[in-house]
Amino acid sequence: MIQDLPADLPDIVVTAARLPPAAGDAAFSVIRLDERVLGRATRIDEALQTVPAVSLFRRTSSLAANPTTQGISLRAIAPSGAGRTLVTLDGVPLNDPFGGWVLWSQVAPESLSGLDIIRGAGAGPYGAGALTGVIQMRERDTDGGALDVSGGQYGGQRMAAATTLSAGRFALTGTVQRELSDGYTPVRGSAAGAVDTPLDLATLSGSLRADVAISDATALSLRASAYEEDRGSGLAGARSSATGQSYAATVSRTPSAGQPGWRAQVWRRESDFSNTSVAVAAGRGSTTPANNQFATPAKGWGANVAVRRVTVDLGGGLLEWELGGDARFNEGETQELFRYLAGAFTRDRVAGGETSVIGAYGEASWTAGPWLVAGGLRLDGWENSNGRRIERDRTTGLPTLDERSPDRSGGVISARLAMRRDLGGGLAARAAAYSGFRPATLNELHRPFRVGNDLTEANAGLVPEELQGVEAGLAWETDTTSVDGTVFWNRIEDAIVNVTIGVGPGTFPRAGFVPAGGVLRQRQNAGMIEAVGIELTAKHRVGERLSFDGALSWTDAEVDGGASAARLTGLRPTQAPEWSVSAGADWRVLDRLTLVGRVRYEGTRFEDDLNSRVLEAATTMDARAEFEVRTGVIAWVAADNLFDAEVEVSETGDGVAGYGPPRTVRAGLTLSW
Repeated sequence: MIQDLPADLPDIVVTAARLPPAAGDAAFSVIRLDERVLGRATRIDEALQTVPAVSLFRRTSSLAANPTTQGISLRAIAPSGAGRTLVTLDGVPLNDPFGGWVLWSQVAPESLSGLDIIRGAGAGPYGAGALTGVIQMRERDTDGGALDVSGGQYGGQRMAAATTLSAGRFALTGTVQRELSDGYTPVRGSAAGAVDTPLDLATLSGSLRADVAISDATALSLRASAYEEDRGSGLAGARSSATGQSYAATVSRTPSAGQPGWRAQVWRRESDFSNTSVAVAAGRGSTTPANNQFATPAKGWGANVAVRRVTVDLGGGLLEWELGGDARFNEGETQELFRYLAGAFTRDRVAGGETSVIGAYGEASWTAGPWLVAGGLRLDGWENSNGRRIERDRTTGLPTLDERSPDRSGGVISARLAMRRDLGGGLAARAAAYSGFRPATLNELHRPFRVGNDLTEANAGLVPEELQGVEAGLAWETDTTSVDGTVFWNRIEDAIVNVTIGVGPGTFPRAGFVPAGGVLRQRQNAGMIEAVGIELTAKHRVGERLSFDGALSWTDAEVDGGASAARLTGLRPTQAPEWSVSAGADWRVLDRLTLVGRVRYEGTRFEDDLNSRVLEAATTMDARAEFEVRTGVIAWVAADNLFDAEVEVSETGDGVAGYGPPRTVRAGLTLSW
């Protein structure tokens, strides 16, 4: 006989398999972006720009940036195309296995429940790549969904949707995003020539995650995703495309008073990238093919495990500790044609290799009364292996260059320690010291590349760059106001920098011919970068309808090139602005009408290592109006760069400037349920 089930069985809440935030995180510099901020952005990297500590390479969002320049860094110490920040989605690295950059189109803002920006080198559970910090994304896992459909100037069209459906112990979360744009032309006015074309764009991405509640505290998540994008590069004959897919399996148990929690995760990523580059003739009247990187197949895979326990010590304080380890492996190569003569490419190249990092760590925090003390220690081993670069004459089939790079390996010890004290009245003080490292990517080790007439050589001899830093902060928070200030000192040793080694016109070993107006650079461990800075954030709410927020970042960074790059000593790192300021207001004018405005200022940047190409300071303003048609339905209109400011994002050796997007008006409809 079938017995009736008890009527008082507890409901099972199905969520993604992840550990809760660690108690020790509160001792470090953490900024959180919630669903409201992310939901107003069409791409995640643009939402991150509301935090001045975040630096997009060349001031260019993923609307227009070549995949190889979609790196992201924190604190404006030294932004790079590869990025000096680890980006994860529920623990899985999103950094490309070949280049370290992040293809932002692979994740729709609607798919996230929030993200944390952890500033400062990430030792502890984060490990390799978290040189200037970590951006941790959390995918949505609550019933309901969101849909955004919009269109705008320059042929802009976007559709993104995300939803979670659950039944009993099972839940399914799906997302899809499609974006099209005819693009804008970066070189404008009298400097533009026949070669200057729009930065058109077409992207498509999607993901599916299945969650199973094995028990009240244990969950299993299986996730798969894929993306593709194709874009113009702003020059006739120059385009790029990227594709990829990823898979992850995670099982976790939430820690409780009597039981430790744990997480085990395995993941795999595959990516491919193609890029054509051209040489630009004098007067910008024509281009000539220079390089056809037709494939860059790469694979990355890894695993991580962590055990966390929360106990009460003899003094009545709360003690939390975590032990874990992780491993990441990458392999990939660039396949390309180059040396264009008499209407055809005359050489081909295959270059690539393998990298790996394996580490173990221990973390602990102690909370007692007003005190929080947290710290961690990591030990990592890294290896670069099977490096090769083979170039052949396409007519004879004979090699013109056949290099095998010696395998290189080493170990890195990194640590962090922080303290936080509640001073009463909403005031709290904290201090932290930390270290971290970033190994060179396969792209930096093995792939030479070209932008216009500028050439950059790879360097298989690169070693990891390491960062040490200290900081102190003071925060004050009430029901309506919050203010947070941080001062920091950071130093990067063995900094990986694109160093100028020759000026065109001329022919150079390995690189070949560099045209007039172009330069030859090589990736090098160019000494040390030292930086001091101040970061301020503030929020204030006036009643229930009006709120303000503001943030400021000042970073004084300087290069010491040492014996290897003495010319760089005393100069500012490439693409590192000294000042970055943003301010915004959110005003609910009527019950159904909300107005949002944001102003952003960024100081001067330098385009090159020698500080000879100057990107002038720029101020932009964005505005947005939202009207609630009915519950869960919002019609909106937005104007980006409202006053059509000219934001210089690039400059060639002969002084031709490229600019960011002009004023762009968009409108759309957002549904949530």
